[in-house]
Amino acid sequence: MTRSAAIARASDYFDSGDFLTDLARRVAFRTESEVPARQPDVRAYLEQEMIPAARRLGADARVLDNPDARGGPLLIGHRHEDDSLPTVLTYGHADVVIAESARWRAGHDPWQVTVEGDRWYGRGTADNKGQHTINLAALEHALHARGGRLGFNLKILIETSEEIGSPGLAEFCAQRANDLAADLLIASDGPRVAAGRPTVFLGSRGSAGFTLQVALRERSYHSGNWGGLLRNPATVLASAIACLTDGRGRILVPGLRPPPIPPAVRDALADIPVGGEPGDPDVDQDWGEPGLTPAERVYGANTLEVLSLAAGNPDTPVNAIPGSARAHLQLRYVTGTRITRMTAALREHLDRHGFTMVAVEPGRVMNTSRTDPDDPWVRFALASLAHTTGAAPALLPNLGGSLPNDAFTDGLGMPTIWIPHSYPACAQHAPDEHLLAPLARQALQLMTALFWDLGEHLA
Repeated sequence: MTRSAAIARASDYFDSGDFLTDLARRVAFRTESEVPARQPDVRAYLEQEMIPAARRLGADARVLDNPDARGGPLLIGHRHEDDSLPTVLTYGHADVVIAESARWRAGHDPWQVTVEGDRWYGRGTADNKGQHTINLAALEHALHARGGRLGFNLKILIETSEEIGSPGLAEFCAQRANDLAADLLIASDGPRVAAGRPTVFLGSRGSAGFTLQVALRERSYHSGNWGGLLRNPATVLASAIACLTDGRGRILVPGLRPPPIPPAVRDALADIPVGGEPGDPDVDQDWGEPGLTPAERVYGANTLEVLSLAAGNPDTPVNAIPGSARAHLQLRYVTGTRITRMTAALREHLDRHGFTMVAVEPGRVMNTSRTDPDDPWVRFALASLAHTTGAAPALLPNLGGSLPNDAFTDGLGMPTIWIPHSYPACAQHAPDEHLLAPLARQALQLMTALFWDLGEHLA
């Protein structure tokens, strides 16, 4: 068969409804990693869906326990064709965020795929069941088109704890380094820069959470009797946050500010749009680090966000000075940021501004990572996608969000190529999450052609 025949086979798989059937069956598994009671569903997904999918690719597959008790099981699959051939590792995650069933629109069930025009609604349709279903199906079509050969060795890794920070993944990769050794990673997660523009990204910004707490008293006191005499923890906390980031979102803590954007990264971001698609919010042009384009702000710089802020009872305030106040914040950071000094940098800055009573509690950290845009495998993937669509894909040095990519770049020492199959307005992590059908159809074609090209180039 030919490249075009392989793409046609992938198109027929989508047009026949078989892709929708596979996706709906997988969405029905309630794989919420944040809910301990869902662990049987998580394991069942690997055993009942991923093992058969791997075996259809001629791969041996097994489910293994996570070395970290906080994390769920992982699946490894191997297909070996020849010692002389390079090896491709593909990755996906079976878990989803909490469904929040009550917040979905009437007639929508997060555990059933609901088709409304081009939108296929369901928890995991975009993140990540739809995306790894596309890639595994594309491998199967390329394998069939080549008469039972891929032209490269294949390894498969499916984890079940990505939505809770991938506990145990780095340790698992270290323990199974030989099992997972490969020449490159090809995986899919996150959104394209726009629905109609195929995208490649090479890593992700890091994410570091922390909590600021001002605990001054055990209880609240009447504001008429004690106002002006007692330090208000909410006022202190608001002022402390204001010394970390100004009223336009610019980071004021020297140790949390981003390093200069490298010229290669700036060049890659020069033609990347942000926003403007249906369902996107309007971009605030005067927010964030001054002097940067919107793309540079979200992909090339650090941002400090207040995720929640509370004192007293926000919904039913009373005439009393609260005893304590708390805020959860998050730093999204790029390569070159000294994240190991984050807590110390915050402590030094707050103390210097007179906020010694504000406690800093570090939270979960996901590391940053980035593959060199000039890596030959990157150029190969870009050329393949351009060949299929007739237009150059968008290239992002890193995603604006966070992924456990450092387990592959740093832990296993391989270049990573991420080709997302969703779009910015997919409601990922929110009610009414959905996959765009035309995008999914094109993604099947792109990935089938890419795996065909790998076999053609390497065999």
